[in-house]
Amino acid sequence: MSFTSLGLSEPILKAVAEEGYETPSPVQAKAIPAVLEGRDVMAAAQTGTGKTAGFTLPILERLSHGAPAKPNQVRALILTPTRELAAQVGESVRTYGKHIRLSSTIVFGGVKINPQMMRLRRGADILVATPGRLLDLANQNAVKFDQLEILVLDEADRMLDMGFIHDIRRIIQRLPKVRQNLLFSATFSDDIRKLAKGIINNDPIEFSVTPRNTTATTVTQWICPVDKRQKALVLQQLIEENNWHQVLVFMRTKHGANKLASFLETKNIKAAAIHGNKSQGARTKALADFKAGAVQVLVATDIAARGLDIDQLPQVVNFELPNVPEDYVHRIGRTGRAGATGQAVSLVSADEFKQLSDIENLIHKLLERRFVDGFEPVHDLPASRLNARHRPEPRPKKPHSEHRDGQRSGEAARGHKPAGSKPAGTGRPTGARNKPRRGGPASSGNRTGDARPAPKSR
Repeated sequence: MSFTSLGLSEPILKAVAEEGYETPSPVQAKAIPAVLEGRDVMAAAQTGTGKTAGFTLPILERLSHGAPAKPNQVRALILTPTRELAAQVGESVRTYGKHIRLSSTIVFGGVKINPQMMRLRRGADILVATPGRLLDLANQNAVKFDQLEILVLDEADRMLDMGFIHDIRRIIQRLPKVRQNLLFSATFSDDIRKLAKGIINNDPIEFSVTPRNTTATTVTQWICPVDKRQKALVLQQLIEENNWHQVLVFMRTKHGANKLASFLETKNIKAAAIHGNKSQGARTKALADFKAGAVQVLVATDIAARGLDIDQLPQVVNFELPNVPEDYVHRIGRTGRAGATGQAVSLVSADEFKQLSDIENLIHKLLERRFVDGFEPVHDLPASRLNARHRPEPRPKKPHSEHRDGQRSGEAARGHKPAGSKPAGTGRPTGARNKPRRGGPASSGNRTGDARPAPKSR
C-alpha cells in the first residue's frame, strides 16, 4: 500500500513525498480512509506509530474543500496534553499542509496570551491547543466554534492522567453537536471509554495498531545494577567510553534533573534540563539545541515522556525508574522509532527492585543485566522473576496538584508553579559486562513489539 492509494489529493501527497515517505504506517492506513469518509474514530496508538500524520493528513484533505474560517472561528480543533506535543502537532500541520491554502495556529499556557488572541482574530482552519489555555481564550471570546467540523483528542489517556477531564467536558459543551470526532489514546481504559461516550457519535471505527504495553523490537533494553550514589559517575563513563552524542535521560524530579545536568556540565558534557518549572522559552531552546547537536544530554522529567519526536534518537537512559511502570514504555518509546535502532539503559539501585519487577511484569520480559567495571554495587539487586498469574490492571494515576500544561493563566497568576552519533546496536558498551551476581543468574529477555516507518512529525 502507498499513500497514493488512500484518497489524498496531489498537494498533500507532494508534501508527504518531500518528507521522503511512500508507505503509510498501520495506524495511517486505517485512520486516513476512515477520517476521509467522515467517520468518528477511536484508535489505540502509542507514540512512535505515526498517529499524528494519521489524523493531520485527512483533516487537511477534508478542510481543503470547504470555506475558510471566519474571524475568531476554527474549523478543526486538536487538543493535546502538553505544550511540546501541541508544538509538534502544529509543525506536522504546517509540514503537510504547505501546498494548500489553510491557516493554522497553536495556543498553550506558559506564554503571553495576547499574541495568541491577535492570531485568532483572523480565524484558523486548524487550531492546536492545550485545554486550559483554550478555555481562557474561549472565556474571553477570542475563539468561537460555530464553524467547527472536526474535534481531535490526542493522547486522551495522558490528558486524563494530568487531570484535564473537567476542562475537556467544559470545552465539549461549547462545541456544535454535529461534528466529526477523533480520539487517539495509548490504551482504551474504562475511564477513556467513559469519556468517549460523551464525545464519540454512534458506530465509530475502533482499532488498535500495537499490543498494549509492548516495546519496539528495534530497541535494545538492558539494566545496569549500581548503587544510587554511583549513578552519575556510571552515566558519565557510559557516555564517554561509548561516545554517545545524543542521550535523553529521565529523572523523577525537577530538582534531580537540574542537579544531574549541572554535574554533567562540570565533566565537560554539554547538558540541559527540561521540566515543568522551566519557562516555555527555555524548554523550547533546550529541545532545539538537543535536536541540533549543540546539547549532548537532555535531562528530562516525565513531562517529556510523550510527544517528543527526535529523529534517530539513539540512546535513552532511565537514571531513575518511574514509579508507574507504564511510564517506562512511554519513556523508552523516544528511541527505536520509524524503524531506526536504539538503546534503552536503566540504572537500577537495590531500592528500585519493586519498580523493576513491576516493569518486567508489565512488558512480560526479564531485562538483561550488565555491570560496569569498577562500579559493581555494594547492595545487590535481587534476581527478578515474572509473575505466573495475571497482573491486575493498574489504577489510574491521580492528577498532579501542581501547574499542568494547558492550565489557565489566571491560575498561574495566583501563584501555581509549573508542573513539573550513530544508532547503537545490540553489542554491549565498552566497560559493561554481563555477570551473574550473588542474588541469582543475570536475567535476560527477547525484544518485543512493533515499529514501522512513519512521518517524522507526530
